[in-house]
Amino acid sequence: MSPALHPDLHKDVVAPRPQGCTNLKLRQLMRRVAQRYDAEVGQVGLKGTQYSLLSHVVKLGPIRPVDLAAGMNVDASTLSRNLRPLLAAGWLTLDTGADARSRLVQATDAGREKRAEAQRRWRVAQEGVNAALGPQRVIALHALIDEAMEALAASDD
Repeated sequence: MSPALHPDLHKDVVAPRPQGCTNLKLRQLMRRVAQRYDAEVGQVGLKGTQYSLLSHVVKLGPIRPVDLAAGMNVDASTLSRNLRPLLAAGWLTLDTGADARSRLVQATDAGREKRAEAQRRWRVAQEGVNAALGPQRVIALHALIDEAMEALAASDD
């Protein structure tokens, strides 16, 4: 008789328990992946975080800093710190918004050019990760990350 038809055969089977620290494992993976992207995007003078910020502004801008921070899931102080070098380089501007109290972040022409240059390097990094892990594993990883994010968000409610 097959085990599926005989439930008593499974009564002593203990469900596997995760071993190790999930936080540590995710941080190790993130560092390894980030090194690849930083090495490529760094060739055009940007850090990975700066490329991400510049890309968000190019796609969404002009945008209020509070909305940009929410969209990137970072706090206001982190956003402010990350904006400074991009503003200083002339790739972004922080202009007056609809009233004297509001501000809008937007990309300059030089910022859009820098983003396009960095995007080419980002693609090289992405293709390298795809090659190292294999496309099916990358697809599965993306799906698992999305599912985990949803599950964690639901458990926060």
